[in-house]
Amino acid sequence: MIPLRYVDRRTGELREETVAGLQYLKWVYSSKAGRLTLATLVKRKLFSAFYGKLQDTGFSRRKIQKFITELQIDLSEAKIEDPSDYRSFNEFFSRKLKPGARPIATAPNLLIAPADGRLLAWDNIDKDRLVQVKGLTYTLAELLQDQNKALEYHQGTCVLIRLSPADYHRFHFPDSGVPEKSQLIKGYYYSVNPLALAQIPRLYCANKRELTLFHSDNFGEMILIEVGATCVGSIVQTYSPSQFVTKASEKGYFKFGGSTVIMLLKKGVVRIDPDLLANTTKGLETRVLMGERIGVLRS
Repeated sequence: MIPLRYVDRRTGELREETVAGLQYLKWVYSSKAGRLTLATLVKRKLFSAFYGKLQDTGFSRRKIQKFITELQIDLSEAKIEDPSDYRSFNEFFSRKLKPGARPIATAPNLLIAPADGRLLAWDNIDKDRLVQVKGLTYTLAELLQDQNKALEYHQGTCVLIRLSPADYHRFHFPDSGVPEKSQLIKGYYYSVNPLALAQIPRLYCANKRELTLFHSDNFGEMILIEVGATCVGSIVQTYSPSQFVTKASEKGYFKFGGSTVIMLLKKGVVRIDPDLLANTTKGLETRVLMGERIGVLRS
């Protein structure tokens, strides 16, 4: 397997990602027996729901320290720093951060990252050819399950942030505004790791996801999407629909499992920062943190 490399935006360095459960992923997505197991069990809701429930038990606490060590997680930024103070693995996994741990680009004309993770961004998207990985595409109508909305966002902007298991797993609003109630689209629970993305056509359109229409103050209407994945116990929305939210306020969180946040903006609204677009063109993800600038309002 080719190592997963990404650009650390803070340093500009090319880094190699530590993948949780790498041997399992390689077996499931690359072997005949693994693919059979994937088709009959792993991609199903029952498997992920059961595994997710286990992470809510007190018994799961014993996994926390090993997880921290293997993935080199910095708990000094967390509200609860002592691993032994978490009541379950899921409580640790969806941990909150200390105030100020994520500096926010507060200027109204700046678009911020809604989550920590590895970012890809495309401008002037073709509604019929959104890139999953090189050689695999999907359509906006398939993703949204709405042909009319797909037309509205044609030639707009798509920002995709992949959260690895090591990341902070709460997601936030990229601007102030008013969100509508989230819409659940049922689906499977494939991994969102690049190894799976290279093997499963239209993966984001196949997986369970939640869509929120967000009327932002500075960037107009946008669509915020949270995509489920293998072993994600659930996507939890913590905001109140139809109530005003401030920039960077919490929208919700994922329970155990890596996952993805997708943000869609209409044509001509935002100019994504050049380094992010350039890295995407090279096929490289860029590591970003929630709250940092990723684009600017077009004048």
